[in-house]
Amino acid sequence: MRSVIRQRKKKGKKRIRKKLPFLALLLFVMVATLGLQLNGRRKNRDDAKYYARAFLEKKVNASLFPAIGYHGEDTLAGVLKSLFVNGNTSQIMAKETETVSRLKEAEEGDVATEIESPLSYEQILHEEAHDENEPQTEDTPPEEVKRQEEEVQLSQAKLVEYSYEKLSDFDYLISNFYLVDKTTTIAREQLNAAEMLAKDMHMQKNEDGSMKTSILIYHTHSQEEYADHVEGDVESTVIGVGNYLAALLEEKGFSVIHDTGAYDLEGRSTAYTRAAESLEQILAEHPEIEVIIDLHRDGVAESTHMQTEVNGTVSAPIMFFNGLSHTTSTGDIAYLPNPYIADNLALSFQLQLAAAEYYPGFTRPIYLKGYRYNMHYLPKSLLVEVGAQTNTSEEAKNAMVPLADLLYKVLAE
Repeated sequence: MRSVIRQRKKKGKKRIRKKLPFLALLLFVMVATLGLQLNGRRKNRDDAKYYARAFLEKKVNASLFPAIGYHGEDTLAGVLKSLFVNGNTSQIMAKETETVSRLKEAEEGDVATEIESPLSYEQILHEEAHDENEPQTEDTPPEEVKRQEEEVQLSQAKLVEYSYEKLSDFDYLISNFYLVDKTTTIAREQLNAAEMLAKDMHMQKNEDGSMKTSILIYHTHSQEEYADHVEGDVESTVIGVGNYLAALLEEKGFSVIHDTGAYDLEGRSTAYTRAAESLEQILAEHPEIEVIIDLHRDGVAESTHMQTEVNGTVSAPIMFFNGLSHTTSTGDIAYLPNPYIADNLALSFQLQLAAAEYYPGFTRPIYLKGYRYNMHYLPKSLLVEVGAQTNTSEEAKNAMVPLADLLYKVLAE
């Protein structure tokens, strides 16, 4: 018996010795990465160190944090900073639908991405209809946040402050606020924080302070349902979430038009085309519309349940989504022009920044994709993904409370 115990002890010691180099490397990477992130300045870094750190960080993230795809700042340093510096232990606890390292190589001001195959116009329309909520591969299901029943509370003051110095750093901006899809690229001049924040996104008001213009809410994919959907129950679909958002905005003094047209009954591949026809008619009938919100529900692996907490209440996270009408392989898509890309980007960024300051962890990073998504009709156009098919309609509706507050802060306050 004693010899068996000795053998087990020896084996245990051997295992520990084998792991020591990895643990030492891990500790070094964690400390070095955290220090570099908190410094916020990477302009003078040595290229070799940068690529080595990016490689190591990606490997460590993948091995140690498989269930954390975003955490306010979804790099390893962001996770550590969020947990141990800001104390935000109630951040989103789910696998991001596309876990990526946002320490991407920068080349002449553009974020380098993989090259896609040239697509025809018909193929682009088909991709545009499917790609914003394409389900990802199965992954380890995260631990679910304990459900809370109390009413969602609004944040009265900023919980986090972001300095203009940090926001003016393109690398910092990309790492902390965006995910760039492999089909597209984004240039430094397109993501200039100072210029995006300088754009006035306030809606027009009458002399008495009431809203002069309106908000249009619609759903390109109206058939998107939530986990508790009952056949025939619109309230457990994205339309029901739109109903709740419209009511919340009206309580704040906005004039809201909610279009519940079904544009994906005949298939998702032509939904944007059919929605565009309806949008043109609605805008012609209601020239007072100043803001358009296309409200969606994302698609993830069935094992993934994205949740966050908003002041103690369980909520689905939301994601702002921008189309750039620009692909890696072909450049600007001439037949999908959007004269308002800069305005679209400014609106989503102002909302994202407000969310990061007032509701840390509520939003996923802004997703940038190569196509247009009918965001070319007005400067103030938004596409918002609310949770996924594994969220309940209650979780999705809970998310509308902080979203309505963010819209009020950016558009009216």
